[in-house]
Amino acid sequence: MIVSRRTVLGAAGIGTVGLLLPRGTAFAAPDPTAELKTIGDHVMSTGPNGEKPSPVSAVSLSLDEIKKIKSMNATAAIVMHYSGNDWSRAQIAGLHAGFAKLGIKVIAVTDAGFKSDRQVSDIETVLAQHPNIIVSIPTDPVATADAYAKAAAQGVKLVFMDNVPHGMSAGHGYVSVVSADNYGNGVVAGLLMAQALKSEGQVGLIYFAADFFVTKQRYTAVKATLGQFPGIRIVAEQGIGGPDFSGDAEQAATAMLTAHPNLDGIWAVWDVPAEGVIAAARTAGNNDLVITTCDLGVNVAIEMASGGFVKGLGAQRPFDQGLTETMLAGYGLLGKPAPAYVALPALPVTRANLLQAWEQVYHAPAPKDVAKSM
Repeated sequence: MIVSRRTVLGAAGIGTVGLLLPRGTAFAAPDPTAELKTIGDHVMSTGPNGEKPSPVSAVSLSLDEIKKIKSMNATAAIVMHYSGNDWSRAQIAGLHAGFAKLGIKVIAVTDAGFKSDRQVSDIETVLAQHPNIIVSIPTDPVATADAYAKAAAQGVKLVFMDNVPHGMSAGHGYVSVVSADNYGNGVVAGLLMAQALKSEGQVGLIYFAADFFVTKQRYTAVKATLGQFPGIRIVAEQGIGGPDFSGDAEQAATAMLTAHPNLDGIWAVWDVPAEGVIAAARTAGNNDLVITTCDLGVNVAIEMASGGFVKGLGAQRPFDQGLTETMLAGYGLLGKPAPAYVALPALPVTRANLLQAWEQVYHAPAPKDVAKSM
């Protein structure tokens, strides 16, 4: 029998989500529960420049290499786009832990508040301290490009999280980029939405309205995944710009719930906007609304643990990403060839595995408020 595979396609990557069907037969929706069981087996995303993903296992330093790095007495700066959520704090914690193991001193940690002009200023301030390494995530790949190019021209070893400046490529300006499987996390959030809705219902999407590579991956993936289900209809989409991401998402969700009183679910692009959707659902009295998102934060974890609106999410592994970035910084100091794009697989999280997932994501037990809410 001739068969064809229905796939989820996006600018960021390709992920197989669907069943093998006889050609010419009516399309049947996939089984979200079955799909979720295999989601962590591979990375669906490609890198910012289309690079194929390398696993974390491809990054390693020998004892002799670590000894050489320690003898350099190198310094590093961490230049964040934003540090007001659990993901950023975990990433920074992983960076501190990894740099400590390599004998690299962290001399600055900055927060641009998601503003590109502030991040450019942060980079200039950091460069005055002459760091050997900068680990960063650009707020805007175009607006920050010249500042990062200046750092590279001064010999600073650049390692990026998730996003890269325009005009740069691995080995030509920066060492490597480390990311979660953000396309995969979008697929997870879509499958968890379908699972909670039993593959039927009206859904709204709240995305980040900026040129930000990884959030665009999530948005593309969740739309494509929900499109696999004939019984699910996306009836509203709204972008938010911040910096009050929770407040902006609350307004967007309120508008959706007003325009579509029978709305069954809302996906939010990460956990902080999801908090705004929770607030909107409570105000509207829509107690049956299903919320899914990406990123495991304290507040959405408490909501999930207590059996509230949040039914599941796709989690990144920010602490492990931070550790990996420090090793790649070591590659840069040694002049060792590095993989261009390193990605960690998506982690589906529901109430059933919440406490175990928290330890996987943060390398620490879940906070007492989360555990008590179970």
